[in-house]
Amino acid sequence: MNLEESVESIKGIGEKTAEALKNGGIKTVRDLFYYLPRSYENFQNLTKIADLKPGKVVIKGQIDNLNTHYGKNRRLAITEGIIKDDTASVRTVWFNQAYRAKQFQKGKTYLFSGNFELKYGRLQLTSPSATLYEEEADGLKNAIRPEKENLGFQPIYPAKLAIKPDQFKKFIKSAKPEIAKVPDLLPNYQKNIRAESLLKVHFPKNQKEAEDGRNYLAYEELFELILAARLNREENQKLKSEKLPFVAENTKKLISSLPFTLTPGQKRAAWDILKDLEKTVPMNRLLQGDVGSGKTVVAAIAAYQAIKAGAQVALLAPTSILASQHAESLDALLRPLGVNTALLIGATKNKSELKKHIKSGEVDLVIGTHAIITDDTEFKNLAFCIIDEQHRFGVIQRQKLLLKSKDGLAPHLLSMTATPIPRSLELTIFGDLEVSTIPELPKGRTPIVTKIIREIDQKEMLYPKVKAEIEKGRQVYWICKSIEDNPKEETVSVKKQAERLGKIFPKLKIDFLHGRMKPAEKDEKMLKFQNGKTDILVSTTVVEVGVNVPNATLMVIMDAEGFGLAQLHQLRGRVGRGQHQSFCFLVKSGEEPPSRRLRELEKSTSGFHLAEVDLKIRGPGEIYGSLQSGVLDLRIATFSDTNLIRAASRHVSDFLKDKNDSLENYPELSHAIKRYQQLTTLN
Repeated sequence: MNLEESVESIKGIGEKTAEALKNGGIKTVRDLFYYLPRSYENFQNLTKIADLKPGKVVIKGQIDNLNTHYGKNRRLAITEGIIKDDTASVRTVWFNQAYRAKQFQKGKTYLFSGNFELKYGRLQLTSPSATLYEEEADGLKNAIRPEKENLGFQPIYPAKLAIKPDQFKKFIKSAKPEIAKVPDLLPNYQKNIRAESLLKVHFPKNQKEAEDGRNYLAYEELFELILAARLNREENQKLKSEKLPFVAENTKKLISSLPFTLTPGQKRAAWDILKDLEKTVPMNRLLQGDVGSGKTVVAAIAAYQAIKAGAQVALLAPTSILASQHAESLDALLRPLGVNTALLIGATKNKSELKKHIKSGEVDLVIGTHAIITDDTEFKNLAFCIIDEQHRFGVIQRQKLLLKSKDGLAPHLLSMTATPIPRSLELTIFGDLEVSTIPELPKGRTPIVTKIIREIDQKEMLYPKVKAEIEKGRQVYWICKSIEDNPKEETVSVKKQAERLGKIFPKLKIDFLHGRMKPAEKDEKMLKFQNGKTDILVSTTVVEVGVNVPNATLMVIMDAEGFGLAQLHQLRGRVGRGQHQSFCFLVKSGEEPPSRRLRELEKSTSGFHLAEVDLKIRGPGEIYGSLQSGVLDLRIATFSDTNLIRAASRHVSDFLKDKNDSLENYPELSHAIKRYQQLTTLN
């Protein structure tokens, strides 16, 4: 069975249907076979409507009187109808599923599965799944008993395609003989396991069989990812780099000049990096630490060792504001020790002259944005690269920086992130990296107080707090999702919020900032805020990374439910950077209870704890970065399944140790992991 064939090779899929499938991402036979059920319905125990009791139920009947209406502000679509069988009828309702009004055929019988409950004073079946009964009954008639119908265990496919889930189920059924022929993928594993697992997932007899099939397919996916990372590590070990010797006197001189004492985590991380720089194999290390944990100082210690050994160092930052901030702090630390630093960003004047100094080696440390990786930026002896918030850069951008070294030597690489990496990701996505962690914050930092409030409670709970903080001489960030009003969304926009606050606080200096502004204008507005000339800065998430304003003590995030947990934690980290008590208000609209995401943020300030929670809730996309989103969203596996990860990791180790076997013997596996290799490598 060739999994790379077009989906049209499956019986029953014509040109028009194939086009609809391809628009949904199903282009090949592999895509079709791996489009797995999102859940399953157990139709073994049908209940007559007259016998319904509260709880999860399955009923068979016809539906009528369907209509859709909208709640306040048209945010909530409510579709209602009446389901009837030969004993009684029951009200059913779906929320934000307006397509249900057109789903059902008059006179047809359907199987409904959902919660029968008391809501708003009425008993109803809430948001049930619905499957055409005749289709499910086909081939299952022998299982139907007169006293109690048993329709088996049925898959429910995601309703994301332009074709109906029931139609998709027909294609899978027609492909069943071909699924049974799917060849195995993994080396040194039991025979026919892959085909059997796909059959178990699509045609299970019970819940356990479905879970067994999915577990193997998840294992297969994790094996690919871990193997890709390990192969990247092996490739990195073959490269050569310049040895940058450690001289204790130099490091002591820098540390003694600091106006504070290093934390234990900073000391451990610095020592890890200093030892790596002495090797002739390029360092490939990730430095992770919560917002404000002092990663920049550790990077400065490493950069100083490299520079004293005669090398040049480059630090790449994602924004001009962050690059400028790094340049200011690193220059203050290192210039008194004889280090020549320079800032290279889009707004830098006399770029040509500066680039001549970089090429000649007069500049020891270059801090900048993408301007560093342009073709006309050349170094005399670049031997150490630092990338801040590395998940914000694509693979090609990272490679461009690394290619600027000379004489065929690969530069040492230190990546930094303020979004802590969960342990399971260290073993998979980041398996080619050494990881150093700064687990604690410097002494004297007061934890930020976080509070969830409703939009309607701002006047009573939020505005007095804003006024009180500004009267103390403090400043406020006010974050909105959108730049301008959008009729399709009910979110508060930056421009409208700035106008509103201007009316509420007419005596305050209010400004706004967003990503569509020209870099020079953004920098100017941010500089005004940093210098205390703005009381309230209304902004989108452009302030998320790196901006340091110790006088800002209040962060307000509108429509907080619309942000990811990692992003919310990053935004909150913009305050609490000085000696004053800081606060974060998460403003949510609607009457629904706060999500787990907001509740976790309210009770915890630990980025490491929140990263683990975020991984379970949303997957790795938030952690690894938007440039790779969609590609690292695993189809089957979850990064929270540590047992499966450990098992796959052992299997990978055994495979790599087997000198009698080679990846060349497994062309499909080799093809599969190349995609992961390109995404996870930093070389």
